[in-house]
Amino acid sequence: MMTLTFEQGPIRPPSEANSLLIRLTRNCPWNRCAFCNAYKGTTFSVRTIEDLKRDIDTIAEMSRLIGQVSRAGEMPSELYQANEYQVYHIADWLAHGGKTVFLQDGNSILMKTADLIKILEYLKKKLPSVERITSYARSSSLIRKSVDELAQLKEAGISRLHVGLESGCDEVLRFMDKGVTAEQHIDAGKRVKEAGISLSEYVLLGLGGRKWAQEHPFETARVLNAINPDYIRLRTLAIVENTPLYTKLQQGEWEEQPDEETVKEEKILIENLDGVKSRLLSDHSMNLLGEINGRLPEDKPAMLKVIDRFLALPQTGKENFILGKRWGLYNRLNDLQDPERHERVENTLNKLKSQGLLEATIANLKYQMVRV
Repeated sequence: MMTLTFEQGPIRPPSEANSLLIRLTRNCPWNRCAFCNAYKGTTFSVRTIEDLKRDIDTIAEMSRLIGQVSRAGEMPSELYQANEYQVYHIADWLAHGGKTVFLQDGNSILMKTADLIKILEYLKKKLPSVERITSYARSSSLIRKSVDELAQLKEAGISRLHVGLESGCDEVLRFMDKGVTAEQHIDAGKRVKEAGISLSEYVLLGLGGRKWAQEHPFETARVLNAINPDYIRLRTLAIVENTPLYTKLQQGEWEEQPDEETVKEEKILIENLDGVKSRLLSDHSMNLLGEINGRLPEDKPAMLKVIDRFLALPQTGKENFILGKRWGLYNRLNDLQDPERHERVENTLNKLKSQGLLEATIANLKYQMVRV
């Protein structure tokens, strides 16, 4: 009996947690961004159409067999031979409606348009419940496709593209070896929008460090204003070992800014977003102020109010919240009002400060969150 299995990559956006993951390409074709270790030590490759069709056939068959379990209450023998995690993954996907698919890995949009269309059409034929198909995309790859090509992909099934903008500041983009300029980001974003594909742009707070603490958020807002993406998703930088940025930090070529300064940067970014009708989301646990969510422009005052509340705290209050949030005891600013949690954090805070370990502990907690 042949084992039912298909190939999957390592990552996906948090918003695609309930999506079926299908790996079209392996790893990242650029793989040089100074802050990223997701694909370090790997080689990029494009999977063949034949391999991808086999994977889709396997997923369709596993979906059919899992459906038999739910109806009959007995496990088909084929599932005993299948990859346990993949059985769970498909079952969870089906339980959430079986409607969304995320195409892995880091830049599958660079595949030939004709090949992508073949895969999209085959996927929808074999998995007819699918309504939304999304993928990561690099701006440098998007500008190599015409608006007409992107519109063809939209027609074939691509619903949304997730783009790592990271920064709109050319100095930051060069220093981080992002492989794209601010104007190329704008060009790529406009092409996606013109093609009618939903666009999600990711901003990496803190990426400018101390040197570009003003330019990074201001220029990023300028680029976002020019694109007007459907979604602006905020992420907060955490330095990871075995990355070029970690080496630059150790050698004094780049200086990390503390959480409080990153919040000030976030304020500059939001203040300067103008003329966009994006949904701004802080949908990652690494972000200090997770309640920064809303529709622009109408929710901008409320989002800035949250930031001002944090910045108005006394220094001890800021330190308490930062430690509590990184520790996982706090989720929102209002959690500071919980006496039991506040006291627990305060006792630990005082102990760490007396030992001179506060900054190192917070850095380690952030690192642990990235590793999870």
